[in-house]
Amino acid sequence: MGKSTLFKTLTKKEIDISNYPFCTIDPNVGIVKVPDNRLEELTRFSQSAKTIPTAIEFVDIAGLVKGAHQGEGLGNKFLSNIRECDMIAHIVRGFESGRITHVHNKVDPEDDASTINTELILADLETVDKRLVKLEKEARSGDKKAIALKAVLERYKTALENEQMASTVYLEEKEKELMKELQLLTNKPVLYVVNVSEDQKVSELDILPAIENKIFLPIQFELELTELPPEEAGVFREGADLDPKISSLDDLITRCYDLLGLITFLTTGKDETRAWTIKKGSTAPQAGSAIHSDFEEKFIRASVINWQKLLESGSWGNAVEKGLLRTEGKEYIVQDGDVIEFKI
Repeated sequence: MGKSTLFKTLTKKEIDISNYPFCTIDPNVGIVKVPDNRLEELTRFSQSAKTIPTAIEFVDIAGLVKGAHQGEGLGNKFLSNIRECDMIAHIVRGFESGRITHVHNKVDPEDDASTINTELILADLETVDKRLVKLEKEARSGDKKAIALKAVLERYKTALENEQMASTVYLEEKEKELMKELQLLTNKPVLYVVNVSEDQKVSELDILPAIENKIFLPIQFELELTELPPEEAGVFREGADLDPKISSLDDLITRCYDLLGLITFLTTGKDETRAWTIKKGSTAPQAGSAIHSDFEEKFIRASVINWQKLLESGSWGNAVEKGLLRTEGKEYIVQDGDVIEFKI
């Protein structure tokens, strides 16, 4: 409850946030900048002409109800849309209000989460069963890949039949590669966003106690803040006396970014200071390809320094003199907050 309002708050897009079930039919797509205070500091350091943050894409898709895997509500459309996403932010209602309609006419975050999870599990079970039927004949013929796929799918089937997410099944790296094309819904990372009111006192033990990956967010309050000038919004937030466990919109964005397995490296100079998104665990050449595809193939070396150490040095020259600017080769694993110059 509140997903379209949250999408409007994130993207500043004018979309329908009317108070009735299935307000969203066709997906709304928006690009949202990732908050990063390091950019401002590096911009001042380099006296950059431009500052360019990195961004992630949010998609507001149709809501899900019980029976969605059988086509109830907008179920088939929802499942098709969600299959194309890399992670799920699942909004559940955690506040009482007689003015706001709930699709099941009751406020029960655990039931909301359970309904979604059950539908995703049942949809995945159907996908796995269909694939196993196709693999049966190939596996009997001795096809090694089919045999390996079948073994993994049977483990998935057992977990799903026991009402467990596919993500609970441990896979070796080779098995993960085999399963990539299957795109199981319950293999996607999930963040539970509990929609609360700004004056609410929240407890992790009272709402979704068994779920660690959750945040409490006053979505309507955050929408109202976006309609104010930044200075006024800051004062308004300070005066709201929010519960310490309540998160902000920036917290939500950065949590999603982290759950997607993404990190940021930075480039800075007179022309611009810029944030670049890469997958956690990327090598220096792979990181270079975020700037230009040629950088990975033509990579020679990279000059690397942590952003904070660069600022503390006072200048690039000082950083070099102190030995803080390192030369790294093709095997270097880029760290979040690295400032990098590439040599190709």
